[in-house]
Amino acid sequence: MIQYSTLSLTDLVNKIYSILQEDFFEGLELNGRKDGSVSACKILKVIIGSGNTKMYEVGWIGQDNAVTNTSVLQADDLVIRKKARASRSMLKIYIRESTSQNSPWIIHANLAKKYGIPTEPPKDLLNGQGLPKLRRGLENGTTDDVRKKLKKGEPIDDLLLRPTADDPSLSKRRPLSTDFRVPVDSVGDLLMVWDFCMTYGRILCLSPFSLSDLENAICHKESNLVLLVELHAALFHLLIKDGGGYFTFLQNKRRKFKVTLVTWAEYLCDFLEMTSKEEFSSSLSTVRRGHYGLVHTAVKLKILRELVDEAITTSAVRQNIDEKIDQQQAIAASKRELARNKKEEQKLTMEGVTEKEMSQTDAAQNVNGNANGQVVEKEGKEKKNIYANKMGEGKRHLGTEMEKQSVQSNSLGKDRYYKRYWFFRHEGRLFVESADSKEWGYYSTKEELDALIGSLNVKGIRERALKRQLDKFYNTISNALEKRTKDVTQKMLLEEAALRRSSRVQAQPRDNPSMLFLKYVNKWKEN
Repeated sequence: MIQYSTLSLTDLVNKIYSILQEDFFEGLELNGRKDGSVSACKILKVIIGSGNTKMYEVGWIGQDNAVTNTSVLQADDLVIRKKARASRSMLKIYIRESTSQNSPWIIHANLAKKYGIPTEPPKDLLNGQGLPKLRRGLENGTTDDVRKKLKKGEPIDDLLLRPTADDPSLSKRRPLSTDFRVPVDSVGDLLMVWDFCMTYGRILCLSPFSLSDLENAICHKESNLVLLVELHAALFHLLIKDGGGYFTFLQNKRRKFKVTLVTWAEYLCDFLEMTSKEEFSSSLSTVRRGHYGLVHTAVKLKILRELVDEAITTSAVRQNIDEKIDQQQAIAASKRELARNKKEEQKLTMEGVTEKEMSQTDAAQNVNGNANGQVVEKEGKEKKNIYANKMGEGKRHLGTEMEKQSVQSNSLGKDRYYKRYWFFRHEGRLFVESADSKEWGYYSTKEELDALIGSLNVKGIRERALKRQLDKFYNTISNALEKRTKDVTQKMLLEEAALRRSSRVQAQPRDNPSMLFLKYVNKWKEN
């Protein structure tokens, strides 16, 4: 529905939202009418009849989310949903993150390939139908619209920019670091899994760990690393509590709902069986033999990515996302109210002190002369300064709260070649993703960040937006980069000390700072 749509973001969201509300599919949990009352049920099968009419075999859900019996219903009996599958706010986020451009909307190449979505533009678009006049002008790069926009100083598509004499001097970007331990086309999966665990650690009952620890653990050949066992177990328990497809699958196999260090691989095999994906078939037999550590690194990450994709759909995570969206909107409303109050106060103070203070000033000047009048005027200025300081503190507090309530780690923007730039609050690097998502790199120093900002051409619409975001979060990003630089330096010194010590004494491998992932303990684990 998104691919090559020319609708505005709001109209596209409304269209998709309406269709999702009306669409019923296998595995969907909702409410249905049964014997004159409404009960919870799950669609087990969609039955296509003559004339493409649809009937639905549903399982009625009883206690402990168990299916008690089944019925065949019409769509009219399934009109009452337990909960909307996706809010409009979440759809907006999803559309923005799934696309490389709008007008028309074009989804990322890797998503198109994954879901078998055509990448060739429809004929009506190629013929210019449905494309705004300005968009066609931007593609040609020669129309009056483009020249007018340039003359007015408005941004245009970055790829249409041509060097001119009045162009500002742009700095040269530093080369990206690419020293990842995982395959470069798996970095996106690594970041996604890690960021999900950091964002929803409390829901998962999984205490934090560093990105480096996860990367090292994934690349390790040991089959029962505590960090990876705890990570998988946390995701399994979340899916079990949700009572969805994985829960039903385990129930049919009569599994206990307690994942342990001894049994976790069995639950992983169950999940791989349930997904029935060809790319996991060879890994399934490897895990069954007790050799998870020998599974290819890229496949380990794909499995975790698949688990996270399932976890995102659970009620607990969706409820948390909705709450954060509501909190963000409340904070934004507070910021607008604060701005309005400040504007009104400034309007009053522009006229000088209040009438009461003016009358006090006049009386003081008549009785005591200019000296006392200056004291009253000073008091008036101090009141204004105190108010201004309070307003500034309030604005900074709300800005901090807004950042804390971030729904997820969003990209900061794209450069002229559609490369995406990502910053994560818990990781002191600025990551760069290629347009096709197959290549990744990162910047790790303040000097590299400054060079990047200086290289952006603000005449282009993408690089102007990217620069605005980098400027907005400059202090946060640069402080994180500098902190990581200090931490890396300290870690190197410790590793050198450990190496010197090991030459004299037989040191344990786990004492090396680079092997800290072996010491991971889940401090938030439920009993």
